[in-house]
Amino acid sequence: MTARSLSFTGAGHVEVREKPIPEPAADEVRVRTEVSAISPGTELRIYRGEAPTEMAIDETIDALPGRFEFPFTYGYAAVGRVTAIGSNIADEWIDTAVFAFHPHESHFTVSPDELVSLPEDCSMETAAFLANVESAVNFLMDGRPVVGECVAVFGQGVVGLLTTALLSQYPLESLITVDLYERRRELSERLGADKALDPDVTDIVERLRDNHELGGTDLAYELTGDPDALNQAIDAMAYDSRLVIGSWYGSNRVALNLGGRFHRNRGRLVSSQVSTISPQFSGRWSKDRRLDVAWDRLDGLEPTELITHRVPIERASEAYRMLDERPQEAVQVLLTYD
Repeated sequence: MTARSLSFTGAGHVEVREKPIPEPAADEVRVRTEVSAISPGTELRIYRGEAPTEMAIDETIDALPGRFEFPFTYGYAAVGRVTAIGSNIADEWIDTAVFAFHPHESHFTVSPDELVSLPEDCSMETAAFLANVESAVNFLMDGRPVVGECVAVFGQGVVGLLTTALLSQYPLESLITVDLYERRRELSERLGADKALDPDVTDIVERLRDNHELGGTDLAYELTGDPDALNQAIDAMAYDSRLVIGSWYGSNRVALNLGGRFHRNRGRLVSSQVSTISPQFSGRWSKDRRLDVAWDRLDGLEPTELITHRVPIERASEAYRMLDERPQEAVQVLLTYD
């Protein structure tokens, strides 16, 4: 047997490469992956060659060294079982079900400190959503929704839907979502949105301004990666409101419309990204505490209903091609490992 590892080799190209199954060092364990989740927002940027090559891939995850220079491995939601241990590791680790912020690979070795053990009642497919639930938790922490507010979420991909699901647990005046694709809008309403709007048939800015007596949103999230949606979200802001930008635009430049209402509305644009904790929380919060909250929130959701495709890693190129060319067909795509 050999290990299989997914590499991004150029714009529009991925390859599954074989290599020897690694043996753990004395202080390591080996994990055999059963599923890993594709993060369609970030990974499509990478797949399309839209990641800035001068930027570190992720300075906070040891498994993602280097820069966005082809070829490289990527991914951060691998779930599997420990199948071998080093001489300094306790026997109890054998056969433990674990989550790892690790690229798409069938076998890998890591320190146990880099693994998160799954709760006994958590399936591997459910655990594959942990990273995106943590992102959704981070978005709510950065947006700080308040009881009675009008909140809008632009973009109902995986992380957008999970953000909507968490926001629906707040006593908001209204929770409105925006997405191009019917399947995602339907899921959005099932997860608690009061209304899901199609930007192709609705004047989004006018609708959001009319929805609230303040003439716009109190809080909005931009999770589409689409500059048009970002400018709509800006135009729909009420006075002194917040817009949390969770999208990563990679190397793409964005022209913002700041010459209209935004200038006089004293709106706040907030950059949100899950690798760090907002400074306002850093005195009391750590990444471990936030991850614990994500586990708790994950336990109350049923995220597996968002899975639309399970694709063997050997056919990973088909999965990325579908996400790139036919995004309306997919929500969460899992890679599987036999």
